[in-house]
Order: sequence, then C-alpha cells, then structure tokens
Amino acid sequence: MIRFSLRCDTGHEFDSWFKDSAAHERMAAAGLVDCPVCGDTRVSKALMAPAIRKTRGVKGRAEAPASKNPSADAAAPPAPQPPEPDHEVPRLAAGPMPAQIVALLQRMRSEVEKSCEHVGKDFAKEARRIHEGEAEPRGIYGEATEAETEALREDGIDVARLPWVPRADG
Repeated sequence: MIRFSLRCDTGHEFDSWFKDSAAHERMAAAGLVDCPVCGDTRVSKALMAPAIRKTRGVKGRAEAPASKNPSADAAAPPAPQPPEPDHEVPRLAAGPMPAQIVALLQRMRSEVEKSCEHVGKDFAKEARRIHEGEAEPRGIYGEATEAETEALREDGIDVARLPWVPRADG
C-alpha cells in the first residue's frame, strides 16, 4: 500500500491510500479519485515529504545515526488538514465518519433529490401503492419507521435506508 498526498483543483489537500502507484493512476484517469471536501475529481498528487521510519530504540534493529544538525532530529510539523465543515460531521459507532464517505453520501443525497420525488412521511404508503400498480412507477424517498420498512420488505418491496448527511452546500 502507498499513501499519496493529493490536492483538488480548488486547493483542498488530503491523503489517500492505494495498492500501488499504477492503481492511483488508473483510478484518477477513470475519475474515481475525488476530494472528500468538495467532491472534485480533478485531483493531482501534492508535494509530500518521504516517510522515513526511525529505528532508534527498536529491539533487533540497528540504531539510526544521530544527525549532526540537532534541529533535523525534531519531529516534522503535522501536515495541514482540510478545513472543518460548518455543519456537524456525521458519526459512526466507532467515531467520526471519514470525510471521503461523507462526500460520497452527500453526492448520493444530491442525486436522490434530483431524480426522485420526496413523499415525506407517506413513504411506506406510496411505496406500497407503486408496488401494487395503484400509482405511477417512479423513484421516491421519504421517511418510514423501522416497522414500516420491515413490513415493506416482508411484502417483497425493495427499500433501502440511506444515511442522510447534511448537504455539501451547507
């Protein structure tokens, strides 16, 4: 695995891991590498310092020679992080949701809102009407309780719950 520092055309910097350099190139060419802050797929490698592991004090390894310049042994300052969004960051059970997942879910939300009809709290009723042929077949989204969702599934009606993250535009 290799980690690259990346930068989108709008200037956001972030890190991402790839199997190897060729995998990064293939994914970037296919538009599959995107900025976790703004979703821009025009991403290039940013200048990055090499990651050199210190071996000093590790049992079974040779000690790294001390530098003649004491300031060279000081830890490098942390890499700049992208600005925090103005909205609350969604959380997973184990902690904050990674920015790339938030960006993906924001794009998914945008597509759902553009291509489907919002039916609000009538989601279960409208999904059942579509399934039974009483309403025009179309993509819908809205709200349903766990019990309503389970009842739809038991009746063979395909439904999916999506994490509804704040919009990318705030």
